[in-house]
Amino acid sequence: MLPGRGEQATQRNNTVITLYGIKNCDTVKKARKWLDVHGIDYRFHDFREDGLDADAVAGWIDELGWQNLLNRRSQSWKALGQDTRENMDDEAAHKAVLAHPTLIKRPLLDTGEQRYTGFSAANYAKIFNAHTL
Repeated sequence: MLPGRGEQATQRNNTVITLYGIKNCDTVKKARKWLDVHGIDYRFHDFREDGLDADAVAGWIDELGWQNLLNRRSQSWKALGQDTRENMDDEAAHKAVLAHPTLIKRPLLDTGEQRYTGFSAANYAKIFNAHTL
C-alpha cells in the first residue's frame, strides 16, 4: 500500500491514521510530505471534498477545546461576524466548523489515539515516536 494515497492505512499498532485538511493548503502539503518521507501510512481526508462528520467535530472540540481547534488567525475566522467571534463557545464552534470547515487549524492529525492541530516536523517526530514504538 502506498502511503497517503487515500486507502485505509495502518501503523504497527493497527490504528488508522487520518490527516484532515484541504489539499491546496501549504501546511497540509508539508505535513503530507513529512508523513510520506517517513514512510507513515495515512488516509487523507479533504474537508472540502469529503465533508465533516458532526460527531467527529464534537469529539475534537471535547478533546482539544474550540480554542485549539479553530484557527483564529484565518480568513475564515475573520469573515465571521464580530458578534459570532466574541460569543464563541463549544456549541457555536461546532456550528461554525460544520458551516465553514476551513475554520479548523490545519492540518488535523488523528493518530487513532489522539488528535493534534498544526504541523511542525519536530512535533510530528515526537508524536510518531510515541505512537509507533
